[in-house]
Amino acid sequence: MENNITTISREELEELREAFNKIDIDNSGYVSDYELQDLFKEASLPLPGYKVREIVEKIIAVTDTNKDGKINFEEFVSVIHELKSKDISKSFRKSINKKLGITAIGGTSPISSEGTQHSYSEEEKVAFVNWVNKALKDDPDCKHLLPMNPSDASLFKSLADGILLCKMINLSQPDTIDERAINKKKLTPFTISENLNLALNSASAIGCTVVNIGSQDLKEGKPHLVLGLLWQIIKVGLFADIEISRNEALIALLNEGEELEQLLKLSPEELLLRWVNYHLANAGWQKINNFSEDIKDSRAYYHLLNQIAPKGHNKDEIPINIDLSGFNEKNDLKRAEYMLQQADKLGCRQFVTPADVVAGNPKLNLAFVANLFNTYPALHKPDSSVYDLNLLEGESKEERTFRNWMNSLGVSPYINHLYSDLADALVIFQLYEMIRVPVEWNHVNKPPYPALGGNMKKIENCNYAVEIGKTKAKFSLVGIAGQDLNDGNATLTLALVWQLMRRYTLNVLSDLGEGEKVNDEIIIKWVNQTLANANKKTSITSFKDKSISTSLPVLDLIDAIAPKAIRQEMVKREDLSEQDKLNNAKYAISVARKIGARIYALPDDLVEVKPKMVMTVFACLMGRGLNKIK
Repeated sequence: MENNITTISREELEELREAFNKIDIDNSGYVSDYELQDLFKEASLPLPGYKVREIVEKIIAVTDTNKDGKINFEEFVSVIHELKSKDISKSFRKSINKKLGITAIGGTSPISSEGTQHSYSEEEKVAFVNWVNKALKDDPDCKHLLPMNPSDASLFKSLADGILLCKMINLSQPDTIDERAINKKKLTPFTISENLNLALNSASAIGCTVVNIGSQDLKEGKPHLVLGLLWQIIKVGLFADIEISRNEALIALLNEGEELEQLLKLSPEELLLRWVNYHLANAGWQKINNFSEDIKDSRAYYHLLNQIAPKGHNKDEIPINIDLSGFNEKNDLKRAEYMLQQADKLGCRQFVTPADVVAGNPKLNLAFVANLFNTYPALHKPDSSVYDLNLLEGESKEERTFRNWMNSLGVSPYINHLYSDLADALVIFQLYEMIRVPVEWNHVNKPPYPALGGNMKKIENCNYAVEIGKTKAKFSLVGIAGQDLNDGNATLTLALVWQLMRRYTLNVLSDLGEGEKVNDEIIIKWVNQTLANANKKTSITSFKDKSISTSLPVLDLIDAIAPKAIRQEMVKREDLSEQDKLNNAKYAISVARKIGARIYALPDDLVEVKPKMVMTVFACLMGRGLNKIK
């Protein structure tokens, strides 16, 4: 491949990422030769089969540096650029669109609408519309929008005022948004923008990646962006309880001879797969390895439904009988329909149609199974005296905030467990790059790691991550070694992660202040000056100032930056109980997000005056204030 330098627009990069994810059917983060070949076969190329194989082999030979038959995203981008000069690219794009029942729409970018094409899955749209209709059918604030018609574009119009999105976020992660901050009546373009900002910044705070989405995109109802965001929000809700500290019965899924620690490292997707296989084993049926190829014939689903359906053994339990007569139906689609009729008896006919099952749509089948698990897990909590219950404590609020911050920036892989998912430092390197600390990627060991010596490779990465922190980022990392990151030492890992988040926050501020370095002192001075200029009586002496527990300095600062954003009747100013303080904090954080501040902190951080998180709140508001001046 020639070494010509090509510039790629952000829009094109987004498109390529979308395409990559569609080809990467097993979600491994790599495209393998068979997946590429599959794609070319579908393309209506005027080429015989052997020629297709030749092209694929050439691509693999040039881009696959470690010769494992896999191509990562960066390599994939270079492949596409090689193909761009040839007619192949047109067919290539067509085949991507054909891959999953994709609806394609011409590009809308004013710069390059020519040749850009965004696509979305019709099946996903239908599934999400039905889910939202069911979830919010009794909400009086959504009466003007629901039910939406799954067969037209009403989803994109209905989400455009921000109310449905805010409601879905609260459904997935209760109490994320203070309802008092949502604009519900007599909406204007300005109050709609506020709702969309509130939704985007709150989605970010629960770990959704919103890097390339703006409120204007949602207002215009850009399908690929709307569906991408909605799926992330729905997934947060579906996966919330598929976590051992929140659902100890999952310990029943331990394999013979396996330590609890191993089970705790599994992602929700891996736990769901294990859950299905646990019930299939009890049914005497073969295990499945994915939610695509292996479930297409519906037979595994039949056995799963039969295993989890209530048998009436408990006093209050009404038995539900699963009719297995459709199991031997010859036609796949009909068999899938009969299976879904049985799922409907459990109130779980959601996310998939018979065609989605037979096509093996991995995203929708994953959602279908997650919903089954949440409704009828059918697991028995084992004797807890056998296990170390300290392991089941779950993450702290601080850990969750850091994890959501990382995920919202689009790190890969997605962080499910803060410590075990940072154990190879790959995400830490990505965060360094985001705070403009250079990483020499040729020093980094990348997965898949060998079975023998794999952990040494991860420790080498961690050593390099600590070295960069000390030498290039100039972080304070006294007493921290790579081994500590690899071991998941909580205190020492958090020390590094906090410095990454702090630098990220301060960089945003110094960019707004034309590169001027920002520190705590400058932020406090700016806060007090802004409050004084607006004739407010509140002020702060430090980020530990006890008055912050009332949230009044934060609320007054918001009012100074964005007059009329705060409805004063919502704020309690005197004789505050603990509940009043919490209500003030919830309102302050939601309104801050609504005026455009991307805040990750939680209301409790203000009430308890957690200095680190308090600093990020004031820094984000300072950023919003400086932005307004600009």
